[in-house]
Amino acid sequence: MKRVKRSTNQDERIVNVSFTNLANDMIIEILMNLPPRSITRLHFASKQLPSIILDKKFIQWYMTRSLTQPRYLISLHRGGYMQMHHFQSLSQDHPYNHNMVSYEMEPNVLYEFTPPVRGLICGRDFTKMIVGNPSTGQFVLLPRVKTRRQDILPVFGYDPVNDVYKVLCMTVVLKRSHMSSNGNAVPWEDIVSEEHQVITLGAKEKWRMIECKYPHRHNSGCKGICKDGFMYYLATCDKKRSLMSFDLSFEEFNVTKLPEDQMLQQYGELVNHAGKITIAHQAYNRNVDLWVLEDASKEVWSKNFVVPPLSIDFFGRFCDLVSMGILGTGEMIFASRSSPSFFFVCFDPKSKKVREIVIHGMGGDSRDNIQIIFDHVESCMVLPKVC
Repeated sequence: MKRVKRSTNQDERIVNVSFTNLANDMIIEILMNLPPRSITRLHFASKQLPSIILDKKFIQWYMTRSLTQPRYLISLHRGGYMQMHHFQSLSQDHPYNHNMVSYEMEPNVLYEFTPPVRGLICGRDFTKMIVGNPSTGQFVLLPRVKTRRQDILPVFGYDPVNDVYKVLCMTVVLKRSHMSSNGNAVPWEDIVSEEHQVITLGAKEKWRMIECKYPHRHNSGCKGICKDGFMYYLATCDKKRSLMSFDLSFEEFNVTKLPEDQMLQQYGELVNHAGKITIAHQAYNRNVDLWVLEDASKEVWSKNFVVPPLSIDFFGRFCDLVSMGILGTGEMIFASRSSPSFFFVCFDPKSKKVREIVIHGMGGDSRDNIQIIFDHVESCMVLPKVC
């Protein structure tokens, strides 16, 4: 992936300013008020600034400030003769202010990205994987995953104990399959993870095989969540849907049973609700069921539900409102199945207040593939070359 275009603004003119006569405290104050892409350009243009920009304390200071300013991250893949991938970052408080960075993609490569973790994202196209900072426009290629299996799930996370980012990659083996007498495929049986590999984001790092004491199959299409040094994802363990966790520091797996609920065994997505791991499922009656993990060690769950606002208030007609996620503020995101993905509503279940969000300039091409990510935080981290 190579960078071909960046948006520009007045902040980037500071690239030509000399910092020689400024004290470090003044330099840090200036850098803290710059967007991440300008900081990255200064890193490569200056001989004096890399020691500050690469310092872990500065990166953490910048991250601490960014955590108070969550943003929407829109990932747009545009197909055609020249494939382009755009990342548009918008303030959740003022969505009309945005930054956009565009990239030319390799031919016939379509990366599927994991949810961002502290400003970074991980993308996969079969065994090819990248980690990138969409706020700076920098992406690095990871070594190819060593496997011949086709069903692969990457989960991206941050280990706060060792201050490193890691990617967990799982692949499955099919133990038994057969065809019925009429030639139709019979559902796979006894499918479990065969390979578990981890790589740490850093120079010259390689994939490492690790052990897992809990044979399980990750649920394809379900995104994982990283929280407090653990990766969480839904999987099938002992033929029941379960919540898997992976300790990023000790690199150990654990399993938590789900409540005995028939719908929960088939549906639901992981979300971070009020700082707790939650499975959100939208029932047939439009309500959104929230199963909240209260105590993982005791496998204690609580349940509540949210009634969405009436769609006629926004779309002028009755239609199904689909739950898209939950913001850190507790607001729930809904969109219509028939509306563009760049129009949605935020609903506060406590105050019952609703606000509409319209993202302009997106989705004008039928070949566009748009993904909206909530509570994204910008990082100024300059990524190390891995391979």
